[in-house]
Amino acid sequence: MSNENNQKELQHLSSLVDKYIVKEQVDGELQHINLGPTHPSTHGIFQNKILMDGERVVSSQSTVGYIHRAFEKIAERRTYSQITTLTDRLNYCSAPINNIGWHMTMEKFLGIKVTKKIDYMRIIIMELARIADHLVCDSVMGVDTGALTGFTYVFQDREKIYDLYEQVCGARMTTNIGRIGGFERDFSPKFHELIKKFIKEFPARIEEFANLLERNRIFMDRTIGVGAISAERALNYGFTGPNLRAAGVDYDARVMNPYSSYEDFDFVVPIGTAGDAYDRFMVRLQEIRESYNLVKNAYENLPEGEYHVEVPDFYLPSKPEVYTSMEALIYHFKIVMGEVDIPTGEIYNSVEGGNGELGFYMVSDGGRSPYRLHFRRPCFIYYQAYSEIIKDQMLSDAIITLGSLNVIAGELDA
Repeated sequence: MSNENNQKELQHLSSLVDKYIVKEQVDGELQHINLGPTHPSTHGIFQNKILMDGERVVSSQSTVGYIHRAFEKIAERRTYSQITTLTDRLNYCSAPINNIGWHMTMEKFLGIKVTKKIDYMRIIIMELARIADHLVCDSVMGVDTGALTGFTYVFQDREKIYDLYEQVCGARMTTNIGRIGGFERDFSPKFHELIKKFIKEFPARIEEFANLLERNRIFMDRTIGVGAISAERALNYGFTGPNLRAAGVDYDARVMNPYSSYEDFDFVVPIGTAGDAYDRFMVRLQEIRESYNLVKNAYENLPEGEYHVEVPDFYLPSKPEVYTSMEALIYHFKIVMGEVDIPTGEIYNSVEGGNGELGFYMVSDGGRSPYRLHFRRPCFIYYQAYSEIIKDQMLSDAIITLGSLNVIAGELDA
């Protein structure tokens, strides 16, 4: 019986394949190509099986990815502090936002209230991360259209942001910044020196980059009308972030559900109209300017106070305390070895990530690890729409469209 069922299933699949080939390969003129997985062009390990009529895309089928890291299942075997390092590897272009979003989820679940200073420190780090993320996306769009110069300019500024990360946590790309309850250390004198220099120099740098592409006729011709998606379709797919705002929908998690004292600051949420590659470029470009203003205002108004709150069950004590205090040594052991249980319950919390709404849905059964944990990764949603967006477009436009969506491989198969 089992063999008969298998044969029937194979026959059914074979008929579907035959139907697809007969339907699509009219007069034998169409051809299949693999777009990816290569770097550059597909920006990582993406594969798209595309049916082409000359240079035009007839249809395509996207493969989710080749990473298969199973972050969500790994997290269900990790303690709550250890999960921070997993979030680094989602959108690695703006890892600190992932880190801080997870910490705020745990703080919300545990009822931990942090100080204004911690909120403002987090805003500074998260908005620096947003700038770095958008610099990568917009400059790579220039590369995809044949303009390399802007890419070489702004990557210097991304490195300056990484220098700031390094002063906070010692790392640059996969940052592990912060802790549940605040930061592991205060901003160092070197950090203050570097960020003052960044605040002074960055506006001229970003305007220099904008002048290269913003009104560049070749760039505009290659991006306007390319990879467009309507507001209705974007909402149906579940778009958020710059890609949704480029389609004309005014939604930003920092405004709709304020967190980390974002309500203390006035900033503009840029909105597009056409939802095409050029609108996505312009929305991100303006968001860089707004993020810079948030960094500047938060830093200039940084409150006094502690850089962490007292939550000994989750916040690692300092090394001098561990070496001299038995109580600190006990808490250190309990945190590192995962000896702390948390209450039962469930929670969803989200932040405005570099690419959109980054959410954490957690179910706790009262143990030392989550019973279930789901990451809402915005790039996973964008990539599902990619086949529809590139239909009937040129192959060269498909490359630009993928870059403008800023699909980060780390968010695909978590």
